[in-house]
Amino acid sequence: MGKPSGRVVEEQLKLWQDEVLAPTIEKHPERKERFETASGIELPCVYAPSDGSWEEYEAKLGFPGQYPYTRGIQPTMYRGRLWTMRQYAGFGSARETNERFRYLLSRGQTGLSVAFDLPTQMGYDSDHAMAYGEVGKTGVPIDTLNDVEVLLEGIPLDKVSTSMTINATAAILLSLYVAVGEKQGVKAEQLRGTLQNDILKEYIARGTYIYPPEPSMRLITDTFRFCSEHLPQWNSISVSGYHIREAGSTAAQELAFTLANGITYVQAALEVGLDVDAFASRISFFFNVHNDFLEEVAKFRAARRLWARIMRERFGAKRPASWLLRFHTQTGGSTLTAQQPENNIVRVTVQCLAAVLGGTQSLHTNSMDEALSLPTEKAATIALRTQQVVAHESGVDGTVDPLGGSYCIEALTDELERRAEEYIEKIDAAGGVLKAIEAGYIQSEIQESAFRWQRAVEEERTLVVGVNEYVDEDEVAPETHKVDPEGERRQVEALKKIKAERDNDAVARARGSLKKAAQGADNLVPHILDSVRVYTSLGEISDTLREVFGTHRETIVI
Repeated sequence: MGKPSGRVVEEQLKLWQDEVLAPTIEKHPERKERFETASGIELPCVYAPSDGSWEEYEAKLGFPGQYPYTRGIQPTMYRGRLWTMRQYAGFGSARETNERFRYLLSRGQTGLSVAFDLPTQMGYDSDHAMAYGEVGKTGVPIDTLNDVEVLLEGIPLDKVSTSMTINATAAILLSLYVAVGEKQGVKAEQLRGTLQNDILKEYIARGTYIYPPEPSMRLITDTFRFCSEHLPQWNSISVSGYHIREAGSTAAQELAFTLANGITYVQAALEVGLDVDAFASRISFFFNVHNDFLEEVAKFRAARRLWARIMRERFGAKRPASWLLRFHTQTGGSTLTAQQPENNIVRVTVQCLAAVLGGTQSLHTNSMDEALSLPTEKAATIALRTQQVVAHESGVDGTVDPLGGSYCIEALTDELERRAEEYIEKIDAAGGVLKAIEAGYIQSEIQESAFRWQRAVEEERTLVVGVNEYVDEDEVAPETHKVDPEGERRQVEALKKIKAERDNDAVARARGSLKKAAQGADNLVPHILDSVRVYTSLGEISDTLREVFGTHRETIVI
């Protein structure tokens, strides 16, 4: 078959400019009147071939804001609005974390991202024996509504979007956030943010689960329903590939296992009677971005195209909003080195640029000292400034999908999509993600990849600057952030005070209602919300559900 003649793609580009781009700009004006290079060369919104078959181009690429969204989910992307700069923070106490939030917002951060300590993630109060020594260490401790009131004090929830990295106790933290909004006079429908709420990757890669898969999936679909009815601007799940990659997966595995988890959540929601177009547009994703710059850019493009096809063809979603893969990105924590930590600034810059060129909607850039401790204020500021330099000085905001059309990028996009599809087909053949997890298939694939990478580093086939090459023997350790050793004692004392002063009869009634709902088929989220309003603690709510659901025991993969 000979190459089609004529200027077919160019003609379609003109139609897109007239029928899609122009109305978008009229409704949402671009940030500048003119985007240009430092030499004064004007940049169009998007570049495209000047000839060739429209059918072939449309099937694999299309234009920004149109199916299959390979080139971006919005027609103007960063010309209209920059990605959200959302630095992850949480440590010590709610008061200290509130101060860090205010500090980052004062320096140009545009969204909050909350890190919770391990007891909060596992459903234990700070006074529980299992919490000893862990309170406030890896994130902020949350026991009752009082902690969230302090955490968000002075932060207007109708103006700031908040991401919460929480899974097993996600429904509780969402309820706490809604309750604080009520106290601020902010209606639920005004709240904007994202709940990670992705329990499957906990079974696969991370381990902060509480309940067995079936009741855990019930909590997730209950949250879907509650958000679709009451929080229309809230992303009820952020399907996370980040932790899969941190556990040692390849880029193709991260893409495949993340989308396979997404398929599982959609299927679960359909099985409880939800309409796909009622909830699909509030599904978001969370990806890692590593050092292999070209592969990472291609990974994000492949993810958009593959998810759009899954939603339209596999699930029959009718609304274009249901086909969109919207995602947050965090730079790779596992790529940071304790040796020569200043090198991490360079690594994070490369990763930041890959995420932006890949079309991320929001971004966290890791601080240079995170391989050593929680970030210092100085390190966190440098990480935020990295995003701001890329946004305002690099020029990559001036045109959409600037690497689109590169022979290399397009080939990598196709290959990553192909490999991800192969994995998804194997998971489908095994009976789905839950069966694949029970069999240890996904875990073993990740473990094999992690082992291969570690061997390559040890054998110096893969070079890591400052670790196995260009080593500095006279390195001086930098100053690191110190967590107040008295913080745990103060947190426990505050919790005891709350439990002594609250209406414990109301707490008992709320727990009884929640237990009855868990034993039946009611949506659990309204009952959890009633519980947090009367200062029932996170641990008490979790224990109530443990009584009904039991706890999960990990499948050991050998």
